[in-house]
Amino acid sequence: MGSDPGVIHKGLTPFAMHEVKVWDIAVRVGHWSLVVLFAVAYLSGEIEVETLHAWAGYAIIGIVLFRVLWGFVGTRHARFTDFVFGWQTTLAYARSLVMLRPRHYLGHNPLGGWMVVALLATLLLVCWSGLELYAVEGKGPLAQSTVSVVPQAQAKDDDDGKHGHESAWQDVHEVLANFCLLLVLLHIGGVLVSSLVHRENLVRAMITGKKRVGSDP
Repeated sequence: MGSDPGVIHKGLTPFAMHEVKVWDIAVRVGHWSLVVLFAVAYLSGEIEVETLHAWAGYAIIGIVLFRVLWGFVGTRHARFTDFVFGWQTTLAYARSLVMLRPRHYLGHNPLGGWMVVALLATLLLVCWSGLELYAVEGKGPLAQSTVSVVPQAQAKDDDDGKHGHESAWQDVHEVLANFCLLLVLLHIGGVLVSSLVHRENLVRAMITGKKRVGSDP
């Protein structure tokens, strides 16, 4: 006998939940590596553990550059084309989020996508300013390179000039690092809000690579 389509049988729900692979291993390892390395770099900078701070910065540069490359050649949801949306779509999503009726995206939502871009760009700027500061001190890969915007000869010959350059780059580096920390806190807030609104565990998804989605059986 046929069943009434309007009746939900005991033990069944109108939507069956199943897991879908979203984040590949490169995205997940890169994400959590950046979490750890940024924390190490920030804290070691505060307590002035110079060697640890520098090597954490070098590692961040490598991972960010790989993530940018992976954003063009990686798997579907790792690519920028999958999560970088136009401003109209992004603003529409923001309005729907305020109304607690946001559209669900399997990968990053429009706001999350732009946050990824902002974090990657800011991390590169933080590391670049750190390399410039290191170069003024006569250390690092830019110390003997013309890539640095610091005039090396003047910095070495003129103690006052060197001190001025060092102080300026120190200020720039600290401002960028604190701005990056602000973005990280906003990112965490966005993850929590999105997890509550969409009823999904985004932290778990970034660990397992999978999201639970519903489908009409």
